[in-house]
Amino acid sequence: MEINVHSYQELCLQGPHELYFKDLSKRKKQVMEKNGNNRKLRVCVATCNRADYSKLAPIMFGIKTEPEFFDLDVVVLGSHLIDDYGNTYRMIEQDDFDINTRLHTIVRGEDEAAMVESVGLALVKLPDVLNRLKPDIMIVHGDRFDALALATSAALMNIRILHIEGGEVSGTIDDSIRHAITKLAHYHVCCTRSAEQHLISMCEDHDRILLAGCPSYDKLLCAKNKDYMSIIRMWLGDDVKPKDYIVALQHPVTTDIKHSIKMFELTLDALISFNKRTLVLFPNIDAGSKEMVRVMRKKGIEHHPNFRAVKHVPFDQFIQLVAHAGCMIGNSSCGVREVGAFGTPVINLGTRQIGRETGENVLHVRDADTQDKILQALHLQFGKQYPCSKIYGDGNAVPRILKFLKSIDLQEPLQKKFCFPPVKDNISQDIDHILETLSALAVDLGGTNLRVAIVSMKGEIVKKYTQFNPKTYEERINLILQMCVEAAAEAVKLNCRILGVGISTGGRVNPREGIVLHSTKLIQEWNSVDLRTPLSDTLHLPVWVDNDGNCAAMAERKFGQGKGLENFVTFITGTGIGGGIIHQHELIHGSSFCAAELGHLVVSLDGPDCSCGSHGCIEAYASGMALQKEAKKLHDEDLLLVEGMSVPKDEAVSALHLIQAAKLGNVKAQSILRTAGKALGLGVVNILHTVNPSLVILSGILASHYIHIVKDVIRQQALPSVQDVDVVVSDLVDPALLGAASMVLDYTTRRIY
Repeated sequence: MEINVHSYQELCLQGPHELYFKDLSKRKKQVMEKNGNNRKLRVCVATCNRADYSKLAPIMFGIKTEPEFFDLDVVVLGSHLIDDYGNTYRMIEQDDFDINTRLHTIVRGEDEAAMVESVGLALVKLPDVLNRLKPDIMIVHGDRFDALALATSAALMNIRILHIEGGEVSGTIDDSIRHAITKLAHYHVCCTRSAEQHLISMCEDHDRILLAGCPSYDKLLCAKNKDYMSIIRMWLGDDVKPKDYIVALQHPVTTDIKHSIKMFELTLDALISFNKRTLVLFPNIDAGSKEMVRVMRKKGIEHHPNFRAVKHVPFDQFIQLVAHAGCMIGNSSCGVREVGAFGTPVINLGTRQIGRETGENVLHVRDADTQDKILQALHLQFGKQYPCSKIYGDGNAVPRILKFLKSIDLQEPLQKKFCFPPVKDNISQDIDHILETLSALAVDLGGTNLRVAIVSMKGEIVKKYTQFNPKTYEERINLILQMCVEAAAEAVKLNCRILGVGISTGGRVNPREGIVLHSTKLIQEWNSVDLRTPLSDTLHLPVWVDNDGNCAAMAERKFGQGKGLENFVTFITGTGIGGGIIHQHELIHGSSFCAAELGHLVVSLDGPDCSCGSHGCIEAYASGMALQKEAKKLHDEDLLLVEGMSVPKDEAVSALHLIQAAKLGNVKAQSILRTAGKALGLGVVNILHTVNPSLVILSGILASHYIHIVKDVIRQQALPSVQDVDVVVSDLVDPALLGAASMVLDYTTRRIY
């Protein structure tokens, strides 16, 4: 990719830096005190090529502006020091950085063997450098083979590693190298939410991951060079106008060199036919690059009147060239990442960037096997202008990274810890396991009943057990253990392989530790209860625990109407009112595990008392308890029963009697239900205005009685922009059990088979 960053001190370093790590100021103070107030962090930044320097330079400038906190050492190696690739180390000197060490590590040959030998040569030379510099931390970027050598050396020499742009997915061998560096690195700076989730899925410690955005975007989004015409003329000629030229940058694909060379040849043929002025940058130093240069020379590109072939363009000039181009074509990560900041059309060829997140400005030609396909793509894209994309950054990455660096505690143990989901025993694979039905044990702790079920991968409840929920902790925990042991034994007879236990319970839950923090008043003696340990120790299975409302949302995500949706909200209507919020495919727990307490949204300032101690909550109007209270009041006044109804003397009056009376024409019962539905509807409106989901799901036994009233309230009270959001009744019979099972099935099946 591209290179050189000038005068970073002039860039926009101010902005909302606290988006992801609000507590870092406090942590920084504590860490500085622990490390010693006069102790600077010695940071080594190693840059291998023009591409990684464009990402590392903004960080280097940021480090340089804070000498009271950091000492910076710069190590240059790789293609920076090769004349054929532009001697790009000079731009580092032009940026006024002192290069502490130059390492010639490239073995020429531009084939697979040369790449391996280059890694080996770097591994031989780096130990002396690191022994001399003795950095506290080394910053490594990306997914190049040189970077793998750097990370390997630092890890083996007990030097902390900060990896930039981990967690991303692209194509070729780069993916494997990137993920290998991730496993060696101690700290991670990623650019997108998806990359962050990938790192977490790879069992990296969430506390050591910073979602900062791409450092190069700090410059891209502040680039306001008014004299871009002089840059265009310098590189493409005096007669070229903005939006009337092409930038081409294509690299070899190391896992299929022969095909990538053929694709480059077809690209050049298409560009010649398209007949527009084109700036062609030489490929990187990967295996196959020498053959690609031969193709360029064979076709006379360096002497063709429509082409300008160059080895290197300074980064600040390069971004002006792509910002005002009619199109960019090739397979460089720059095309799918940085160029989106300007809305310039991009044609991404082949599979080299196949997994990257892209904006709408990118047109993929993955099977670029004919000149005609590429030519058609040029006709479709050239000259268009797309909306600017900020997928990879908002221009404030460097301040976040500097703050993250300051928070590093050098007194912490150097040994990495991986955050594996809890597993007691390794289960080997054999034919019996393959023939078994993969299943979960699901436990639902309700206010009245305690239920345990065997749930299959498809969401089928194979067998269910129900008992009354005991009133004391001792009786309850013993009954849970007894029922789970019996269910696990029965599962063997039913040929079901139990992968783990999922527990759905009322109250506030810490799902990371498997602890019920505070329970609802419906479940007594159920505060600060560790559910994970006794079940895991007894059953020798991993155990997950979450709130019943969250479980209902997870059930919808895996088995119900929320399947495949990015954003939706579930309201669960039963004895109480609860819910769960799915945002960007993930369940929202909140900072203190109190998110989605939807039953305690206040919809009236002077409403009835709620069990939470407040008043006017949805639960005080629309829960089964609230309806039962109103039903008893009507019954005591002889206003509940109508013709065709009776309540036996030994049967308690319940919410179902109120609903039955309303169906039979009891006006007062109808009014109570309407008020309850309106309260729930106002809560839904508040959620629509706050979270803006694409779907609202009403779950539980009362959902069907409220649905029409809720929709009426939305039509009357909601903003026009959210009135079209669909509200549906869940079609799941046991959402709490299914949600509990989904926690098990979603995590364990990623590791087995």
